[in-house]
Amino acid sequence: MIFLNPAVLFGLLAASIPVLIHLLNLRKLKRIDFSTLAFLKELQKNKIRKIKLKQWLLLALRVLIILFLVMAFARPTIKGIAIGGTTSAAKTTAVFILDNTFSMSVVDAKGSYLNQAKSTIQELLKQFQEGDDAALVLVSDKNNKEIKTTGNLAEFEKEINSVQISHTTGFLHNAIVKAARILGESKNFNKEIYIFSDFQSGRLFQEGSLSDLSQLLNDKVRLYTFNYSGKEVFNVGINELKIDNQIFEKDKPVNFSVTVTNYSSRLVENEVVSLYLNGERSSQESVTIGAGESRVVSLQAVPKRTGFINVSAEIEDDDIRQDNKRYANFFVPDKIPVIIFADDLSDSKFIELALTAGEEQGTIKITKKNLSQLSSFDLNQYDVVIITGSKNITGIDRLNSFIKNGGSLFLMPGSSSSLQDFKSLLTGLGLPAPTGTLGEINSSDNIISFDKIEFDHPLFKDIFSNQNKQKIESPDVYHCFKIKPAGKGNSIITLMDGSSFLSEYRGASAGILSGTPVGKTSTGRILLMNTAPVLSWSNLPLKGIFVPLMNKAVYYLAAKDNPEKEYLSGDEIAINLGRIDRFAGGNISSQVKIERPDNSDEYLNLDKQLKNNYISYGNTEQVGNYKIFSGSKIVNEISVNTDPAESVTKYLTTTSGDGFNDYLKKINFKGRHIEIPKNQDPAKVVLQSRFGSELWKYFILIALILALVEMAVARNAKKEIIQEV
Repeated sequence: MIFLNPAVLFGLLAASIPVLIHLLNLRKLKRIDFSTLAFLKELQKNKIRKIKLKQWLLLALRVLIILFLVMAFARPTIKGIAIGGTTSAAKTTAVFILDNTFSMSVVDAKGSYLNQAKSTIQELLKQFQEGDDAALVLVSDKNNKEIKTTGNLAEFEKEINSVQISHTTGFLHNAIVKAARILGESKNFNKEIYIFSDFQSGRLFQEGSLSDLSQLLNDKVRLYTFNYSGKEVFNVGINELKIDNQIFEKDKPVNFSVTVTNYSSRLVENEVVSLYLNGERSSQESVTIGAGESRVVSLQAVPKRTGFINVSAEIEDDDIRQDNKRYANFFVPDKIPVIIFADDLSDSKFIELALTAGEEQGTIKITKKNLSQLSSFDLNQYDVVIITGSKNITGIDRLNSFIKNGGSLFLMPGSSSSLQDFKSLLTGLGLPAPTGTLGEINSSDNIISFDKIEFDHPLFKDIFSNQNKQKIESPDVYHCFKIKPAGKGNSIITLMDGSSFLSEYRGASAGILSGTPVGKTSTGRILLMNTAPVLSWSNLPLKGIFVPLMNKAVYYLAAKDNPEKEYLSGDEIAINLGRIDRFAGGNISSQVKIERPDNSDEYLNLDKQLKNNYISYGNTEQVGNYKIFSGSKIVNEISVNTDPAESVTKYLTTTSGDGFNDYLKKINFKGRHIEIPKNQDPAKVVLQSRFGSELWKYFILIALILALVEMAVARNAKKEIIQEV
């Protein structure tokens, strides 16, 4: 026999109290006055012995009452024995691990795997009794909130019935860890874990995540596994939707790459891949994919309006439908507010002419200011800042903040920029400093020309009518600063001496992101030209490439950058408040509204959620596009998709096979693992494997009976003493 609450046994010390009282009473002398010694002779010796015997009996009864009460609260349990009709079954804490990831949506002759699991749980709950408690752990749940057990089995059954297939995937090991912690806090004798899953081989555990769980999953724990896999699953999924463009314009084609994978064991012929923009089919293509292979399908569509454009790629339904659709988005600017700062405003005249001459739709809105005024402007009202000069600059910190929050900068020297001035500016922005100068102003004696051009860069996409004949006539560069990216960026146009004429940097590579939270990256871009846009430094403004290059540069810098990280269902989204502020024109609201894919709304208060200029949003179990509003203005969209790893239909051969048993060994599982096949009655198997009977009710009953006997004996003994006296 063992005790489930052994700490209560310290109460057995209370059994010494009646003994102490009895011993103390023996020491008390009671004086009785007698009129004659003849009275003593009349006392019968046998009655005295009888009274003493009853006193010892009372002492024993009182000690036993205390002993049985204390042991009842310590919950005595007989292990491995069930004495029918004499004991009550030991109380049970059961944790049900239900795999509701979308691979469990597969339907066989008995229905979907998930519905079969829910039916099994309902049958098992019929075997539970009063005092048992249960908890539910979902494999898809990435939330670390505490899960509590409940003894209300009717409500628990309702909770089971409400479980639906989730787009969020998870590892079975993480759910087992949660279950182990719940059982570790339980005081019940029977501790059980039930796992209902299809046991995908790739979703058992993540490398490096395993730990020793022997203290929690000890020899008192029983693990029941129910494996629902077995059907040969036909599944084709979209595991990537990539937007190939980085510059987006209304009525200009956008290219997409859709990766489709055949997860099944048979050939898939003429699988139709459809592309939708804002819910309208814009393009489609068919593809044939061999078993276990992937194919990339190239599609093209033309956005007919500005703003955020929702993109989705779809294929036909199969056994697992959740991975048949994937989402993305891009932003087509309606207006691009640009501010130009210059030491001398005349230095920017060719830039202004190029941006207005190439603009048929009037998208680019230009503001010009002297460079000395930079610190007095709210840069978040502009998508692109162009600086030509360095002599009178102030407010470099403001520029750094602008780039950190997603703003973009086009930087070039002015006509009067000195090497030292320009070096100070670049150093303040974390960019590589110029190491010297080349050529002379207004002198054609030492002309520098282009050497290499990165024609695959977005700046040169769609510039040439014939992409097979890409050629740019080099301008004559009379004077420039010698700049090399030095690993911080990449050179787009390189000069004959190896220095960079035009280079690109990102906020992270430029060293601007100090203090930015881990995993949060800036979307700000920096283009750096090493010569001034004036004729005394080069004849670039007169070349045919100048106008399209300036326009493409502005569109490229203003483009909403797609996040480096692809957000998957259940991930926490990091929202850059600085970018929201910029899209809102500097009028950011005190609340951010999140419009979810099902059109429901959720609000975040910025004063409570603000941290390092980012807010985090984790309610992303739905897949699709999440729209972010500041006030009534949409300021961002973020796409959330399914994890392709959940689409892989490879399973452990049996739950008790090498894969799962090896896993149990790795976590040092000490309990008993019981696999329940589909053709067996789960309730019967569970009842046969359970052990232990609690005796606390009967200990209390014995204590009550002893108390009644004690009362009767005490009353009788008192009468006899009175009669004898």
